Amino acid sequence: MTQDLRLRIGKETLGICRLDGQAAVPDWVQGSFVSVTRTAGELSIVCPQEYIPASVPCEGDWRYLVIEGSLDFSLVGVLASISGALARKGISVFVISTYDTDYILVKEPALAKAVEALVEEGHRVIPA
Repeated sequence: MTQDLRLRIGKETLGICRLDGQAAVPDWVQGSFVSVTRTAGELSIVCPQEYIPASVPCEGDWRYLVIEGSLDFSLVGVLASISGALARKGISVFVISTYDTDYILVKEPALAKAVEALVEEGHRVIPA
């Protein structure tokens, strides 16, 4: 199991939106944290919730923790270490991976409990 990871808490509060798989990426998708994923059945958008119109199907109030530094593709157990620690405390996650690192999203009310769980597991968490 991977231990002693450094995670930083992101400042933004995010929303996770679902649009039809054939929809164009809307103009309101903006901000310093944006993730767009298209599959045959849906267009998923994650961005700061302040930009999301009320009419868009969205699950709001997500905060994120980002693993500091670049993660090599050969690393094993990084997400298992984090998600396992959070699962043991009953905290659900939404994970976004990029080329360089992973972002773990938790609901805002669970953020303090998530930080506590990760520190107990031996990870370091840097405040926003």
